[in-house]
Order: sequence, then structure tokens, then C-alpha cells
Amino acid sequence: MGASAGSGRTGYTRRNSRRRASSAGVMSEINVTPLVDVMLVLLIVFMVAAPLMTVGVPIELPKTEAKQLDSNTEPLYVTVQADKTIYLQETLIPLAELAPKLLAIAKNGNEEQIFVRADTNVDYGSVMEVMGLLNSAGYRKIGLVTGNIDKKVGTPN
Repeated sequence: MGASAGSGRTGYTRRNSRRRASSAGVMSEINVTPLVDVMLVLLIVFMVAAPLMTVGVPIELPKTEAKQLDSNTEPLYVTVQADKTIYLQETLIPLAELAPKLLAIAKNGNEEQIFVRADTNVDYGSVMEVMGLLNSAGYRKIGLVTGNIDKKVGTPN
């Protein structure tokens, strides 16, 4: 009995010494629960917002059954709207300044991949004029962007 009472008393003494030490000193533990909560909320916000951050020039793309290309790098977008205004990424640009501006911002020079997005209502000549200007500036990797056809259930391919 004496041994058990002594060991219990020692534990009691240790607890009291811990209380005295912690109340006299600075608490060295960090509560990370609020940090984790904030990080999870930010993760969810960015997961929802990331797909919405695409090229923001509104146009109606022609529809095709072509599959989407896989690309490792972010390409440059040239957009031709229905009123024949031209955008580089999301910046309005005159046709004459398109090639010099592309050369200035292209990371890989003329090897940069460029996608041309044209509204359905733009005539073929305007799109070819832009593509010809890109080709004369030395760009060889030019792609046309289209939308996907929405297939209805039960219709043949």
C-alpha cells in the first residue's frame, strides 16, 4: 500500500509542477485546427473557380465532333469576334499589331502554339486573314478552336 500511495503521489506532484511551469511560462503549442479549416475552404474555392478562369472573350464557337487535344503548355489565344474585332488572350488589339505583339510575348518564339478562336458568324476570309498574318510572322503551330456538339440521347452517330 505504501508503494502505490507513493507512486500516485509522485504523479500528482508532477502534474502540479507542470501546471505551475505552464502558468508561469509561455505556451509552446500551436493550435493548427483553424489554419487547416481556412486552407480547406481556400482549396474548395480555388477548385470551383479554376475552371471558370478561361479566356473571357465571349464568342459563339462552331460545333464539331473533334476530340480535345492534350497539351502540356498553355497556348496563346487569338480571338476573332463577330464584328471582326481581334483579341490576343483577353486584350483588344488591331490586326496590324498582332504579329509584333505575339513575337514580344511568346516564350518559345515562333515555336509557340497558337489557337485561333473565331465566332460562328465571322466570314471565312477574316479568319484566313488572321491565320495568314500568323503564318507570315513565322508561326507554324496554329490550331482552330471549336465547341463540342451536344448529342441527343437516342440519335444515331
